[in-house]
Formats: sequence, structure tokens, C-alpha cells
Amino acid sequence: MTISIPYGRSWMTMTSPLYDRYLRAQKRRQRLIWLARLALLAGFLLLWEFAARWKWVDSMLTSKPSQLWTSFRELAMEGSLFHHLWITGQETLVGIAVSMAIGSLAAVLFWWSTFASKVLDPYMVVLNALPKVALGPIFFIWLGDHYSVYGMAVAISVIVTIIMIESGFKEISRTKLKLMESFGATKLQMLGMVLLPASVPHLIATLKVNVGLTLVGVIMGEFLSSKAGLGYLIIYGGQVFQMNLVMVSIALLALLSVALYGLVNLLERYARKKYHHEA
Repeated sequence: MTISIPYGRSWMTMTSPLYDRYLRAQKRRQRLIWLARLALLAGFLLLWEFAARWKWVDSMLTSKPSQLWTSFRELAMEGSLFHHLWITGQETLVGIAVSMAIGSLAAVLFWWSTFASKVLDPYMVVLNALPKVALGPIFFIWLGDHYSVYGMAVAISVIVTIIMIESGFKEISRTKLKLMESFGATKLQMLGMVLLPASVPHLIATLKVNVGLTLVGVIMGEFLSSKAGLGYLIIYGGQVFQMNLVMVSIALLALLSVALYGLVNLLERYARKKYHHEA
């Protein structure tokens, strides 16, 4: 428990011993969680390494961590690896931005006009169920080998974005909206003063889902048509039977995913602090 008491012209904050013990226990628990995560990763890498060394698995097919590090260092010295990583990262960021923009505008349109929502809802369901990989050849013909990657990324993530943001809008308390309407507020005022600020947690949750979906779309697009990027490296490594190249590319994809989720988490913390400060 935190207590603030007057001290001269300022305030002095005191905490109870029980609350201090609770905070220390939470910090110990958080450190234990991180240690368990690192131990799990280290155990997996060690098991993989020794399984390849002791011939439990064929290292030509599965590679091993020591070979991955050697391959990573060689490719990094050449400079091509970070070029492909940059291409995939750039395509993913653009895909996320475009998907969130289109999805947010469409969700606002559906909230603004219930008629449009009811008319287009069946099409949203069909497009969401449609296997997006089938659109790859169409995007390649329409957009070319470079922009088709962006088309695939947006196609995979935008429908889910629309559905999630629209669902978030529907969960907003109708009482607040009715109260503003009774005071003569327009829909634009209700949108800017109530709906969008209250939907920030839903937007962050949608962004988290969007990171994974967009990255999947980018890799699928690179599989089909790209001449650069981590997806291209994976296909190329499989064709020439260089499993080290495939595994290094997959490891970089994992690191890219962690970095993107980290950025979203930072954005979420900033949004929470700003929300609580304004509240």
C-alpha cells in the first residue's frame, strides 16, 4: 500500500512493508520467468547440437547451431544477408501500415453506416475464408514481382484487421454514445471523442495480430515472386540444398518477429501511460 503524506511544501511517499515484500516477490518472479525462457532456449539449442554431433539426426538435413553461426558470420561479412533482412523488414512494415490504415477506415465506415455493414458483411466472411495464396499469381500479373509481395501481405491481414476493429467498436458502451447523441453531438464528434480513444486497446491488439499475419503474407509473396528477402533466401537455399542458408533465414525471421512485437509492446506501454495520464 502506498501512502502520501505532506512534508514541508512537498509530499513524501511511503509504502508498507507488506507491499514492499509483494513488489520484491513480483520482481523475483519476473526474473525467474526470464531465466526459465533462456534456459528453455539454451536447452533446445544444446539438444539440437548434440543430436547432430552424435548422429541422432542427419546434420545435412537439419544443420546444427554451430554451423548456423558459421554460416551467419560468412553471410554477414558478404553483406547480402542484412540486405535481404532489410527488404523483408521494410515490406512487413509497409504491409502493416497499409493494412491498419485500410482496416481502420473500413471499420469506421461500417460503424458509420449500418446499411453498408449489413451489405458487405457476407463478402467479408467469404474473403476471410478465401485461401489468400490463390491470389499470388493474380497479384504477380497485376502488380509485378516487387509490388505483388505488398499485395499478398495486405490481402492476408486486412480482412482480419477490419473484423477485429469493427468488433472492438461494437464493444464500446452504447450508453456513452447515446448520451453524446442526446446532447446533440454529431457522428464525427462521437467518433473522435469517444469511439477512437476507447478503442485504443482493441487497435493495439489488432496490431499485434497484424504483425504475424503481415509477415506471413510477405514471406508467401517472396516465395512466389520476389528476387530478394528472407523468403527468397529460404526458397533458394532449399533449391540448392543449402540447409544452413534456410535455417539462418528462419532464425532471422524469428528475430524480426521478436523485434516487431517489441515495438508494438513499446507502443502499447506509451498508449497506456498517455491514457492514464489523460484520465
